[in-house]
Amino acid sequence: MILREALRYGRELLKKAGVSDYKPDAWYLMEYVCKMNKSEYYLRAPEEMQGEAFQEYEFLLKKRAEHVPLQYITGVQEFMGLEFKVNSHVLIPRQDTETLVEEALKILEPGMEVLDLCTGSGCIIISLLKHGGKEIRGTASDISKQALLVAKENARNHQAEVELVRSDLFQNISGTFDMIISNPPYIPTGVISELMPEVRDFEPAEALDGEEDGLAFYRKIVCRGREFLKSNGYLYFEVGYDQGARVAVLMEKHGFRNVKVIQDLAGNDRVVCGNLPGVK
Repeated sequence: MILREALRYGRELLKKAGVSDYKPDAWYLMEYVCKMNKSEYYLRAPEEMQGEAFQEYEFLLKKRAEHVPLQYITGVQEFMGLEFKVNSHVLIPRQDTETLVEEALKILEPGMEVLDLCTGSGCIIISLLKHGGKEIRGTASDISKQALLVAKENARNHQAEVELVRSDLFQNISGTFDMIISNPPYIPTGVISELMPEVRDFEPAEALDGEEDGLAFYRKIVCRGREFLKSNGYLYFEVGYDQGARVAVLMEKHGFRNVKVIQDLAGNDRVVCGNLPGVK
């Protein structure tokens, strides 16, 4: 089978399986298997696809047809211009979360110490370290041992010095920080069953489930956050599209000031941030 026909076959297979992004996903899997870019593909489209390559391509297509996320098949996802290793133990980094990192970068200064709670793949803290300057010091925690192994590999690959701590939020954290940043689980438990199968069936449930109203982790972090913030320390959250106002009120009730709700590129609430003046 020539490459052009193989790509058409891949698109048709994924379309029949109900994969919404069947066209780009069929291409990305071909790119992954054949290790070629689109320019090379257009030159080689009439060429025969080698038997072993087609077998691998078909095998990966069938996994994608079962709604296994593309990123778990290829093992990588780009975030903030960096490539991160991912597997089923961590959430797949999303473009929406880049808004959180971009907003945090606006106030980072040399010498600041940052704590990333629920770090997962480590994409947030590593991106802050890579784009915020070498003098930023980073600590990241997660309750999952497997997630921390992924974060460790990503930190090593990007030569980012991050202290990784296995912790249930603040349980094993010591010291104080200039910024606490977190993309915690925030999907209400009752909504998880309604998510697309790629998320519902394959991404780690403990990284999704924000309990009954989706706000459980925000409450825990806001309530204890002041103990771990330096004077004028900042708290930055990613939030769900309909959670901005509620998280902002929660922060204000616990003494945070200059609380802002910031939208992502799609116009949805995505980041809530504020600072806590006078913390000793």
